[in-house]
Amino acid sequence: MGRDGLTQMTKVEVVVRGSDAVRVRELLTGSGARGYTSISNVSGLGHHGYHQGRLLFNEEAALDLLIAVVPDERADALIEGLRVLFEDRPGVMFVSETFVSRPEYFG
Repeated sequence: MGRDGLTQMTKVEVVVRGSDAVRVRELLTGSGARGYTSISNVSGLGHHGYHQGRLLFNEEAALDLLIAVVPDERADALIEGLRVLFEDRPGVMFVSETFVSRPEYFG
């Protein structure tokens, strides 16, 4: 099965501290994302060392992964907003081309 009948869009994945997840959600919805997936207590190794998920009594210091798919024409504003957020906060974003079967779900 090929990509015939699929619509190209942009997928943005963001890893941030739990305390910054609210701001990322605001950026996602403000850019026109009609939904997103949020995964809390993510573990990983990066520039700031190893981060362990499930920190007892401290969800603000844990990492969250937020994933959204937006139409290509809305991606630039979202990416720029995330760049501004990351000027003074730790975090990382991954931007990739993706294809969806139900474009009406995403914008």
